[in-house]
Amino acid sequence: MRLRQRLWNPYVLVFLSSGSIMTIELVASRLAAPRLGVSLYTWTSIIGIVLAGISVGNYVGGRLSDRWASLPFLGLLLALASLGTLSILYLTDLFHRVPITHSWPVMLQIVGYVAAVYFVPGAILGCVSPTVVKLSLDDLNRAGTTVGKIYAWSTAGSIAGTFATGFWFISWFGTRTIITIVAALLMILALWFVTVGGWRKALFRAAVLLTLFAVGWWFLQTNGALASECLQESKYFCIKVHDEQVEGREVRSLVLDRLVHSYTDIDDPTYLQYGYERTYAEVIEPLVQANPTPDVFFIGGGGYTFPRYLEETLPASRLVVAEIDPAVIEVAYTHMGLDRDTRIESWAMDARAYMAWHGQPNSFDIIFGDAFNDYSVPFHLTTLEFAQLLDHLLREDGMYLANIIDGGRHGHFLRAFVRTLQQVFPHVYVIPNQRVGWENSTRSTFVVVASRQTLDLHSLDMEHQPLTPEDLAAYLAQEPPLILTDDFVPVDNLLLPVFRDSA
Repeated sequence: MRLRQRLWNPYVLVFLSSGSIMTIELVASRLAAPRLGVSLYTWTSIIGIVLAGISVGNYVGGRLSDRWASLPFLGLLLALASLGTLSILYLTDLFHRVPITHSWPVMLQIVGYVAAVYFVPGAILGCVSPTVVKLSLDDLNRAGTTVGKIYAWSTAGSIAGTFATGFWFISWFGTRTIITIVAALLMILALWFVTVGGWRKALFRAAVLLTLFAVGWWFLQTNGALASECLQESKYFCIKVHDEQVEGREVRSLVLDRLVHSYTDIDDPTYLQYGYERTYAEVIEPLVQANPTPDVFFIGGGGYTFPRYLEETLPASRLVVAEIDPAVIEVAYTHMGLDRDTRIESWAMDARAYMAWHGQPNSFDIIFGDAFNDYSVPFHLTTLEFAQLLDHLLREDGMYLANIIDGGRHGHFLRAFVRTLQQVFPHVYVIPNQRVGWENSTRSTFVVVASRQTLDLHSLDMEHQPLTPEDLAAYLAQEPPLILTDDFVPVDNLLLPVFRDSA
């Protein structure tokens, strides 16, 4: 029986199989994020490994189809692809428990992790297209047309899988449910092709495949691999919320992917757990004493800990938050104590886009940057052009404060970030979260303050003191100057030591 007799259109099959590959690739970035972050290294590895799998599958599938091409063989390939897709969930949980070793290069470990989980499913699905081509060539005079249509439909399936997964499926279903759905779809297609021929053989083949799928599903269910660890999977993050005891106080933590973004006392918005938040409050104290009605802009909302703090302590202030993920804003309302009648004005959009489209010159007294973490730094919020935009929005006596994570004297990102700000702001200060020992730390937190006016931070009674001008100059001089621009911003490379040493 030819393929066209069994399936009204062979192009539907390559459309679905290629769409499945791209769905798996998009989901891979979300499943890997809690361990690897969403960095250039992660995306490069995922794209490269999936393409490598498809390439190997195309070659091997072509060789195999020349020898064994048949509808049951096609069904076997789809069944193996289904089981390989299910294995992603088990392998993801398995390798999440394997620590990253410092003896291997980080890039090699990321590539190895991604290859171990995603290469085999990609390779098996890559075998489908050459097999379909072999089964569809019933007229060599039209071979070019047939092959061209098959690859056109294959590409169309890839496009559809990419857009549907990225725009809708992940936020609708969650990653683990999507993987299960893809595996089930591939198994249904497999059953369609293995049930040709006599009914006894068809029944036996179907029973074997269904048993294998059921055993795989039961195994994953038993091991908890089907259960999502996320409260919600948005288009940007795996969002988790936990109640914890911190220093004898009941607080609620917001975790985005792998990083705790905030600790919040739901009943006491004036409580600041993180040292950098207390530093924020100390640095702005002279400004708000002189101007108790400041206009404040927040780059990133997270758990809204500091916006709620200012709403409570500065009741006449104007507070604007640009949080790229609307799901994070909603979780702040439902779980993090943010009142729906709040004075805080929230925009569900990228902060730089808000600043470029809606920001007015000299419209803010204070801008807070809190969109960075150790693995995933929005690089467009670190560049010279972004610093110029900050300068455009800040008033003459305004200030920009950003929370930065880097690796002490052995880090590279903080130096480039500070030097970039210095191209625009005459005065840039660096405040380590630990005054002693930060130089040798593999992962330190810093508050960077930039302003047009001189700030007498050393005279303030602060928990942490800024580096002296001499210490800052000596720190910056340890490496050649690097200015980050929109055309050259190697943030992932600069943060590689933090990834390696803190993973």
